[in-house]
Amino acid sequence: MLGMRLLGVGLAAAIAAVTLALAVRGQLGLYINPESSWFAVSMAVVLLIGAVASFALPLGAEEDHGHDHGDAHGDHDHGDAPVAGGPHAPAQTVHVGPGLAGTVATVTGGVIATGIVGAILLVPPATLSAEIAMARDTGTPPLFQGADTIDLAVTGDTASFGVGEWASVFATATNPEAFDGDEIVLTGFVTPGDDGFDLTRLVVTHCVIDAQPAAIPVAAADVPETGQWVTVSGTIRDVDGHLQIADAEVEAIDEPADPYEY
Repeated sequence: MLGMRLLGVGLAAAIAAVTLALAVRGQLGLYINPESSWFAVSMAVVLLIGAVASFALPLGAEEDHGHDHGDAHGDHDHGDAPVAGGPHAPAQTVHVGPGLAGTVATVTGGVIATGIVGAILLVPPATLSAEIAMARDTGTPPLFQGADTIDLAVTGDTASFGVGEWASVFATATNPEAFDGDEIVLTGFVTPGDDGFDLTRLVVTHCVIDAQPAAIPVAAADVPETGQWVTVSGTIRDVDGHLQIADAEVEAIDEPADPYEY
């Protein structure tokens, strides 16, 4: 009984505690979109409160159905003892345990939760690698923003643009010549590309599971090592209808504290 409770409530509480610890250390953004952090933290607090309340119950209390069995002899006239199975036979209460399916489900959930907690505790938080970004690259530039991104870019209101927004512009602009000559400064990591390299960033919608790579071609003679974080300063050029960053100055930097775009 105690083992089942530990596998279920105990490990769920451990995951909640780890979530709160990551939030306090400012590392929760390595796993989920910061805009969802408030929800994850709130649910973790609720789960911990529920776990404490659950462990306050004595073992076996969940099987107590509230029946008052009282004195088995207090309300019966034993002059005529009822015949077992007869019309006056006392009703019998059947206690049903969790059953095999419930036990298997509890153990399976506990094993999964144990693996998650163990991985989080033993493996320090780390960002997704350049290799994962390349593996998730389908060859078709994903569109992370709507049509307003192109409209903003045309008007020159690009101060808040990251690699994700510019990747959408580069992939969907129907008038690439409108951007020819614009100066641009962006930060990302290096992945292989044609005539130089691709400046890449992982864009997270909800959590790192759905992270998708956004990439911008950079024309450069000297290509840094794949995975190296760099800041690129250059000029957007329209080359046969395709945009790229040319005349680029590439500065190697350390991985930023917030490596994803959202």
